[in-house]
This record gives sequence, structure tokens and C-alpha cells, in this order.
Amino acid sequence: MKERIIKEAFNLFWRFGIKSVTMDDIARELGISKRTIYQHYPDKDAIVILAVQQELEVQKCQMDKMDEDKLDPIEQLIQAADYMRISLAHMNPVLFHDLKKYHPLAWDLFHQYKHQYLLKSIRENLIEGIEIGFYRKNINIDMLSLLRIEQVEMAFDPTIFPADRFNMMNVQVEFVHHFLRGILTDLGFEYYTKYTEESATQANTHEK
Repeated sequence: MKERIIKEAFNLFWRFGIKSVTMDDIARELGISKRTIYQHYPDKDAIVILAVQQELEVQKCQMDKMDEDKLDPIEQLIQAADYMRISLAHMNPVLFHDLKKYHPLAWDLFHQYKHQYLLKSIRENLIEGIEIGFYRKNINIDMLSLLRIEQVEMAFDPTIFPADRFNMMNVQVEFVHHFLRGILTDLGFEYYTKYTEESATQANTHEK
């Protein structure tokens, strides 16, 4: 029952944001009483925290899988953006706003993930890209690592990219390509161009 509650709550948060979803809504979707929910969780904040923990674990597993697949640095960044575009395609952008404003403990979990796990992953990507000659040697690794993780969060900010004008996932993909183009060597740009053209061809083939 505890897992069912978390799963259904997360689905509702994903579709409608967090603030607009009540404990009554969660109970109604599950076909149980609100009292049953309170037997397992003291309040909605406890549900939000656990839901965020589980989602971050999913994100970490996906990142680890990319490491296991031994993708080169350019492929890693592009595929990470593509994965985000697909996995978050149906997420209501207001979720991030609600998380930051109304659930500080859950937001801290995301903040820790961003500044520890994600930052470390991007730094390693930049270092490897320099070593194999895809990225310029004179880039500031610490500065650009921070820039990249802030880009991820910025794309979810409706005050900067309002949903009626921008698609959140397209913004994420645009950011990663802009980021890459700024750090590539001639060799890296040659590989980047070949990779993106092949990916576009494969995508068109699948659509047909």
C-alpha cells in the first residue's frame, strides 16, 4: 500500500504539479480512504520527499547505465538531454516551482543531487573530452560544470521560459547543443556534426 500511494501520488504530481494535488485526490485515485493514507504517511510533504527520492534514484540509474555503455563525452551529453526530453515530456513544468516553494526538504534532495552527483558527472565528462581531444584544453572545468547544471534547472523555470511560448524539453536539448558547440575542438566539431547528422537520419527513418 505504501508503494501504491507513492506511485499514484507521483503520477498526479507529474501531471498537475504538487500544490494542486490534495490528499483527497490521491485517495480518490487509489479508491481508498484518506485515513488509510495517513496510516502510512503523516502528511503530503512526507509523500513528496519519498517520491522525489525514488525519482532521483531512477535518474542516477540511467546516468550509471550511460557510464556502463562507454559512450564518448559528446554522446553522453546529447543522450542525457534526449533521455530527459523523453522521460520528462509529460511533466507539468509547475512541479519544479511547487517543489522549490512549498517543499524545501524535498527541494534540498534535488539540490544535493544536482550539486553532488550531477556536477561530478559533468566534470568527469569535460575532463574526458579534453583528454581525447574533443573539448578545448583551455576551458574552465569548474565554471562550465556549474553552468551546465544551472542550465538544467533554468529550463524548468516558467518565469524565464513560459510554457505558452517554449517547450521545456526543447529548451533542454537546445541548451546542451549550445553548450557543446562552445567547447568543441575542430576534431570534436567534426565528430559532433557526424553524430548529430546520423542521429537525425535515424530519427527520420524511424518516423517513416
